Amino acid sequence: MSALVLLLLTSTAVGPSTVVSEVLGSPRNVSLTSYNMNLVLRWEPPEGITDNVIYTTQLKPSGGQIKEACVNVSTLQCDITNLGITIFQFARYTGAVRAVSGSRSSNWVYSNNLTMDEHTIIGPPAVSLVSSGVDIEVSITDPVFSISELRRVYSTITYSIIYWKEGQKEQAKNISKIQQNRVSLSGLDPTTKYCVQVRVDVDPGRNRSPGQLSDPVCESTTNEGAAPWVEGVVVFVTMAATVAMVVLGVVYHKRIKHFFCPKDRLPAHFIEVSMHVCVSQQDMGTCEPECSHDLENHQQTNATSEASCLHTSMVMAPSTLQLQKLSRSE
Repeated sequence: MSALVLLLLTSTAVGPSTVVSEVLGSPRNVSLTSYNMNLVLRWEPPEGITDNVIYTTQLKPSGGQIKEACVNVSTLQCDITNLGITIFQFARYTGAVRAVSGSRSSNWVYSNNLTMDEHTIIGPPAVSLVSSGVDIEVSITDPVFSISELRRVYSTITYSIIYWKEGQKEQAKNISKIQQNRVSLSGLDPTTKYCVQVRVDVDPGRNRSPGQLSDPVCESTTNEGAAPWVEGVVVFVTMAATVAMVVLGVVYHKRIKHFFCPKDRLPAHFIEVSMHVCVSQQDMGTCEPECSHDLENHQQTNATSEASCLHTSMVMAPSTLQLQKLSRSE
């Protein structure tokens, strides 16, 4: 009888410990987060266990069916956005994760509930600055969402701009409720560097998380009335015109040379007239002709002299003939 009691006590003591040893500790601090409309499930490993543990995750839409997400992963997060699961911009989701090690597995641990448009963190916009005299133009580009677009999710969007002189951020100025994505900061000091940060603001009734500030971007003002871009345009146009003239000169140098120094002979009647015309750069009355009156000598000159002479005769001859007619009429 005593042996039977001892056996029962032993089995009772060993049984529960065997069952407990088959249950793995659960993942801790399970959270579902969203940044720029992505969806990521994060967790920490079971307490006291770090090696040889893999995880399986699930996603449950509010009022929908549970969908399997990451399976048998060793990382401590699951980017559900990249799994091909359809995510809706106004839906509510809950995540779950379970740890597995060998033949042991933990219970499912559920995350917080997350509504995409209400809880997603809106990242910083892209910001660029252009200096124009004592003004600085700020250009803002909305952050890129993983699903949908910022202006499709939120109907009311404004920007907050913070700017300050470099090294004096404690004296920063703030401009809020800006609706345009291009703003000019005026009334700045000349030849001074300013730094700018921008944040996207939406209706707080639609999103409970404030938008993130962009990294500081700095730009210097110039003297009043100065426009640095004008100098750049002038330099560019001048260089372009110079290059174009050089290219045209190389490509059409033969035509240009032929235009100024033609090789074609003038008709005989023009040559005959030019033989009796006196041409001088100083006196049109009495002069020694620059071109020879001897036709044979004229035809024997080199090509360059011939072209120059004939061209001069052709231009000046009509005027000289008119002068001769006027003198005869008198």
